[in-house]
Amino acid sequence: MARTATLYRMVMPDHVCPFGRRALDLLRRHGYAVEDRHLTTREQVDAFKAGHGVKTTPQTFIDGQRIGGHDDLRRFLGLKVRDPGATTYAPVAAIFGMAAAIAGAASFSAFGDVFTMRAAEWFVGIAMCLLSLQKLRDIDGFANGFLNYDLLAQRVVRYAWVYPWAEGLAGVLMIAGALLWIAVPVALVIGTIGAVSVVKAVYVEKRSLKCACVGGNSNVPLGFVSLLENVLMVAMALWMLVRM
Repeated sequence: MARTATLYRMVMPDHVCPFGRRALDLLRRHGYAVEDRHLTTREQVDAFKAGHGVKTTPQTFIDGQRIGGHDDLRRFLGLKVRDPGATTYAPVAAIFGMAAAIAGAASFSAFGDVFTMRAAEWFVGIAMCLLSLQKLRDIDGFANGFLNYDLLAQRVVRYAWVYPWAEGLAGVLMIAGALLWIAVPVALVIGTIGAVSVVKAVYVEKRSLKCACVGGNSNVPLGFVSLLENVLMVAMALWMLVRM
C-alpha cells in the first residue's frame, strides 16, 4: 500500500512557491502518493498559516502529523539540510572544475588532445576570468572582505575595486597570448601581494577570515584556496615571461 502525504503549497497566478515544488518532488521520489493542495490566494495562505500556527508554506502532513516545511521534510526523510552559514569549498571547486573542462575542450578542438601545455595555460587564464567574474558580481561585497587582509588594499583602499578588473584583464590576455607585456606584470604584482597577504593573515597571524576570492558574502575560508589562486597567477606570469 502506497504511503500518503498531504502537501499545502502556494500556487498563485503570479507566484508558485519553489520550495513547494521541491517538497512535492521529494515526496514523490520517496514513494508517497501526494494529495497536493494549492493555496491560490493571499487570503488562503494567511488563513492556512493562522489556522495551523505556522509562519511559512509549504507544509507537509503525513499520517495526520505535521512534518513542517521543506527543510523539515528533508530531515524527516533522512536527508541532509544545507547550513547557509557553514564553510564550504564548493564554489571554488566548481570554478576550477569548469575552467579545466573549458580548457580541455578548447585544447581538444584546436590540437586534438585534451592534455597540452596550451590547455594548462588556458586553464589558469580561464580560472582567473571566472574568479574575476565572481568578484564583479558584488564588487562592494568583495572589497569589504578583501580589505580585511590584503596588504595593499589596506593602504590604498581603491585597490580593492581595481583588483577584480586587473585579474580579469590579465586572464583574458593570457588566454589570448597577447599584450603579455601588460598581463605579466599585472599578474605578478597582484598575485605576489595577494599571496603574501594570505600567508601573513592566515599562517602568521592565525586569523580566521572568509576568503573574498569568489566574491562577497562567501563561506569559503581564507587560506589554501586564495593562496593557490595567487600562486597560480604568479606561476603563470613567470611562465609567460619565459615564453616572451
